[in-house]
Amino acid sequence: MPYLYLLLNLGSLSIPFLFSFHPKLKFYNHWKGLALGILSGMLIFIPWDVFFTIKQFWGFNPTYYLDKTILGLPIEEWLFFICIPYACVFTHYALLYYFPNLKLKKRTTMLISYLLILVFFIITIYNFDKWYTLVNFGLATLLTAIVIAKSPNILQSYLLTFLVMLIPFFIVNGILTGSFIPNEVVWYNDNENLGIRMFTIPVEDSVYAFSLILLNLYVIKLVENR
Repeated sequence: MPYLYLLLNLGSLSIPFLFSFHPKLKFYNHWKGLALGILSGMLIFIPWDVFFTIKQFWGFNPTYYLDKTILGLPIEEWLFFICIPYACVFTHYALLYYFPNLKLKKRTTMLISYLLILVFFIITIYNFDKWYTLVNFGLATLLTAIVIAKSPNILQSYLLTFLVMLIPFFIVNGILTGSFIPNEVVWYNDNENLGIRMFTIPVEDSVYAFSLILLNLYVIKLVENR
């Protein structure tokens, strides 16, 4: 099914995009910041993606994507960095609209955030021989530290909204990594990660998603506070 990866991208984007024009949500007001956030994400994650693909730390099953590539990446992989951040950031703001008190106390936020940094950092320094683990947890350590220093209020709500986002994450990423289908869309070289799977999903993917979405929220905050 060569359209599967494309359909997953477009399916993830469709409802959030349509509801962006909801007269109460008005998510389109965040488009400028989100566009810069998506661009920032692509500038960081695409070179990483290209390098890992060349080194065969991960790769893509041609059965599930169209025969179009840019720098060795399927066009669907490029769309991933537009569709998924859009859908997740929309979910974040929609949750905050309908549940305006959905946030942790500052003290609790700081405690959890510093614990996350500690865990991310420890995993990073003990896995210099595993590229995906090293780069993934290293970036998460740095990005979380920056957000704590510059815009800690983002984490007050994001630490909760991210838990909700994990529901569609397990569905979409589960399919990409081989759940519900005969073979995976994206395969991984387990020599370059911890080898721990949540069903079919490498545990690193959840931290990857955490960093990608947090980066977008941080850039939106920077743009809208100018």
